[in-house]
Amino acid sequence: MFPYEQLRRRPDVEAPNLFAADAADRLLADTAGDAVLQPGLVVIGDAYGALTLAAAERGARGIRVHQDPLTGERALDANAADLGSTLGLPGDGVFTHHPLDESLVRGATTVLLRLPRSLEALAEIAALIAEHARPEVQVFAGGMLKHMSVAMNGVLGEVFGSVQVSLARQKARVLTATEPHPAAATVLDRWPERAFDEATGLWVCAHGAAFAGASVDIGTRFLLTVLSQAVPEARTAIDLGCGTGVLASALASARPGLRVVATDQSAAAVASARATAVANHVAERVTVVRDDGLASQPDASAELVVLNPPFHIGGAVHTGVAHRMFADAARVLAPGGELWTVWNSHLGYRAALERVVGPTRQIARNAKFTVTASRRP
Repeated sequence: MFPYEQLRRRPDVEAPNLFAADAADRLLADTAGDAVLQPGLVVIGDAYGALTLAAAERGARGIRVHQDPLTGERALDANAADLGSTLGLPGDGVFTHHPLDESLVRGATTVLLRLPRSLEALAEIAALIAEHARPEVQVFAGGMLKHMSVAMNGVLGEVFGSVQVSLARQKARVLTATEPHPAAATVLDRWPERAFDEATGLWVCAHGAAFAGASVDIGTRFLLTVLSQAVPEARTAIDLGCGTGVLASALASARPGLRVVATDQSAAAVASARATAVANHVAERVTVVRDDGLASQPDASAELVVLNPPFHIGGAVHTGVAHRMFADAARVLAPGGELWTVWNSHLGYRAALERVVGPTRQIARNAKFTVTASRRP
């Protein structure tokens, strides 16, 4: 029996109500069974390593893994190091990390997929598998019922000839897709999507898993209304948790003398932000980095940080990520630099910003959001 309870989430937020594995991971492993032993096993969306390491314990090797969050990759590596001897795993050759591209799924025979929340993300993954995996590929796609919808069956059905639905177990379910249609996948292969936003005058590019897709989410849109006031003399800025890179491209477009770093832990966000910068002709002044917060950025190196923080971790409402971002910004801001943050007003972040970053003033507020500026002493 695989020791799911010994898995940890670090370096992601850890808390009593946040778990590294759930019933969907267990059901996926049980449903796939010995199919994971076929050459060409691919694992997509494995949160903290449960699917990959359970397959490895069963004997799978050469597993190709894609995890959108960087913290997921690092948690898998850490869990493999911690449990490797217990599971009888060799020091190498068990799994390798891959981007979401042809190299991940080329020649795949079995795919274990944690269903993403976004139908667009699922469509991008499904099209990639159908186009490049082997004709006999089996895709075992699982999730918790509260995060699944019948529409997911339809998305898979667009590029697979057969989609079978399992019985539910412990509020989890698995969809098994077979008979890929590569021609259909080619027609659907449209990522990154690209749309022009009239209000901002910006092109927005988005891969399937990027938050808000090829549009400007309402929090970012509200921050954009006051962004011209944010440290106008700044020469260096960071778009922390950049998503599709709208704030980074907006800053670079409006301020020709500004150099911007856009950082996000999501692989889909980073790819989207790069495409957005290119589409808006500012790629030479926007450096996009996949990072855990601002871990790779030097202390006191930025005069301006802009942030639209998440208020959830997976399916759980949790402010832990936002508080980590505040601490990162405080470290990276130069003395006198400012963090400009847009946040859901009911979360009451101002006290935390005052404590972690420095004196904080309200810039704007509407029925849903507050924009604050926190100055580093």
